[in-house]
Amino acid sequence: MPTLIWSKVKDGLDPSMKKKAYAFFEKLQESDQLPGLHIEPIVGSDDSRVRTGRVDDNFRCVLFKLTSTDEPFYVIHGVWPHDKANSIAERVKLSMNPINGVPEVERVLDDIRTEARTPVAGTSATGAPVPATPSPASTPVESPTATTALGTPAPVVAQPPRWVGGLTAEALHQDLGLDADLARAALAAATEDELVEDVIARARVEWQADALLELATGSSIAQVKQMFHLDQAPALPAPEDADEDTRLLASIENHPAAKASFHLIDDDDELRRIIEEGDLGAWRLFLHPEQRTYAEGDRKGSFRLSGGAGTGKTVVAIHRARHLAQRHPEARILLTTFTRNLADDLARGVRSLDDSIALQTRLGQPGVYVKGIDQVAWAVVQRAGDDIADAVAQVLGDSRTDVLSSTPSTLWQEAIEDAGADLPPALATQAFLEAEYTQVVLPNRVTGVTAYIRVRRAGRGVALDRAKRVAVWKVIEAYRTKARAAGTTDFVEKAAIAAAWLDLRGDRPFDHVVVDEAQDLTASHLRLLRALVAPGPNDLFICEDSHQRIYGQKVVLSHCGIDVRGRARRLTLNYRTTQQNLGWAMGILSGAEWSDLEGEQEEHTYHSARTGPRPLLVPAQSFADELDRAAEIVTSWLPDPGADAATNLAAGRAAAPEDIAILVRDRYKRQNLVAALAERNLDVRSVDRDAPRPGKPLAMTMHRAKGLEFTHVLLFGVADGAIPRALKDYESSDADLADALLRERALLYVASTRARDVLAVTWAGKRSPLLAGHSRNGDAA
Repeated sequence: MPTLIWSKVKDGLDPSMKKKAYAFFEKLQESDQLPGLHIEPIVGSDDSRVRTGRVDDNFRCVLFKLTSTDEPFYVIHGVWPHDKANSIAERVKLSMNPINGVPEVERVLDDIRTEARTPVAGTSATGAPVPATPSPASTPVESPTATTALGTPAPVVAQPPRWVGGLTAEALHQDLGLDADLARAALAAATEDELVEDVIARARVEWQADALLELATGSSIAQVKQMFHLDQAPALPAPEDADEDTRLLASIENHPAAKASFHLIDDDDELRRIIEEGDLGAWRLFLHPEQRTYAEGDRKGSFRLSGGAGTGKTVVAIHRARHLAQRHPEARILLTTFTRNLADDLARGVRSLDDSIALQTRLGQPGVYVKGIDQVAWAVVQRAGDDIADAVAQVLGDSRTDVLSSTPSTLWQEAIEDAGADLPPALATQAFLEAEYTQVVLPNRVTGVTAYIRVRRAGRGVALDRAKRVAVWKVIEAYRTKARAAGTTDFVEKAAIAAAWLDLRGDRPFDHVVVDEAQDLTASHLRLLRALVAPGPNDLFICEDSHQRIYGQKVVLSHCGIDVRGRARRLTLNYRTTQQNLGWAMGILSGAEWSDLEGEQEEHTYHSARTGPRPLLVPAQSFADELDRAAEIVTSWLPDPGADAATNLAAGRAAAPEDIAILVRDRYKRQNLVAALAERNLDVRSVDRDAPRPGKPLAMTMHRAKGLEFTHVLLFGVADGAIPRALKDYESSDADLADALLRERALLYVASTRARDVLAVTWAGKRSPLLAGHSRNGDAA
């Protein structure tokens, strides 16, 4: 009975062939001699192991046959139309890297969709690498752009790669195992875009492309070796003791780096999931070696993993939860994040990764408990029942038990009207008082005016003398009094109360806690996380990106009792977004200072091996004109119903309507947009809290889109005054205003990085000052 090994190949299975492909592989698992499979070698192929098999009259599967045992192993490469499959089979190769022992599938370059380009340093007219030497650092230069029928491609700022000193192609070949010609071409690239578009995009081996990206961002050879587990090469059978197939199979099964590209299929259910999910399900099977290290490694205490949008933090978090559940079947594991929508996505991810993992619905049970952090706080408070009174007294200063109902946000304004007469007008805003309450009062468990007068207010940005503190406290006290009378608490209060109750009882309902999007949590949320699990090995696993903080205020883990000193790492390789879209999105972050959850300055240098068109910038003279342009753009992206997914994608169209998203700043704009596009004969589905459904392009707010991805994204209404929105309520504090501006910048960055392949941006009048590459006067011309 043959064993199937799935290899990671982009665009290796035509979507229209899923059912027939599954039937083919199911039969192949029984026997490669069954009639109808037609497993045949290719005469004159570059690799004698290559075979093709008949999926139907028009499609064939390309695979490699390894015959090291009584029963063969088949490495699946992909399914393509008949002639294309034969062409690929003639040239594709499976081999073992002679330097480091990593098994490699050498892709056929004709199957890598790249745009035709003028030859540049490091490539010949045919795209083949040519010998070269490292290029000197150069001054960034903004390339010119040409207006298209739909808009103007964003300008590109050319930056040189940041190789460490002394790198040579020979060292990259001998020490890492990179192809020597590829290494020479990479070192000759004058700019990062040139490196990605003309060298890395044409690399025949995927891990070598990724390694070059890491080196181009300043990593050393030693660091890349460790990152890709090349320093952990297993002992393979010697050539004199085993044939080549046996050695290759041993490498596939045992080399740590092989897990990033090869996966042994266990059963029919797994085979079906792989085929159904296609490329979108690749995250289930293949982790970058560095990601696998973080997902499966043991630590002596809490661990922090940072990384930009698309670097795979959520994937690592899901794999981490599964790994802990597999290793410790009786363990109680929490997988949490800031919003309920994102928590639902995490739960779906766990089920997709491993449906044998028990998803629990109650605290304290073995298995994985997946909830938003506010749901967790609510569950803890509910569990406490009447025993919650002492914890409430610690946090709010009064012993009551009716704290489950939610306080409406309008209560702050009522408190200001009733008790804010002594407040200076600049401080009499809900934004200032909420921030003061969340960042100072609740984390420090301040329950009276005397304690508030003495408490430190580091980082609040506005000094308060004794009189002002007394005036502020009057409003806070009024807010608490009104909430007490109504029997309510807000979400942050619940988190603080839940943490206090757990600390009072010494109750730790979880053995391990994994949190995604931690940058959006408040100090009280982080204190709750610390209270949910006892300090110790593998207690807290925290994923965060300060550039995506669109909800909460700045916090520092150590101020919340969480120690990650020496246990923090950063992911830098983006798997979602093209280098063109990523570079443009990163430009939105420039000009501002960012700090991570350890209070250290956050870098924002990320790279992608994926390449595509530059973002399209589309000014409009009026709102009606912008709607017309938006309708035209989205219509041009709609798939041709008579073409298959691969053909649509090759033509720059989406594979399905729901792969297109239109993102706006708020719900009001979303509703107006949907109605206006309908008048222009474009049917778009509005998405709020519900899960996106197929069949139509989707319209949603930028906040709602967080955690999602689409092949085509239109950012609509990115005008001055819309984003950043008016921030008058934050002007009472320089720190609050600066932080609010950071969140607006982060929101636009989040929205931009939802696009995998194609990104367009429209605005009417003056464009947003946050836009990368905006004109000097900011107008629509």
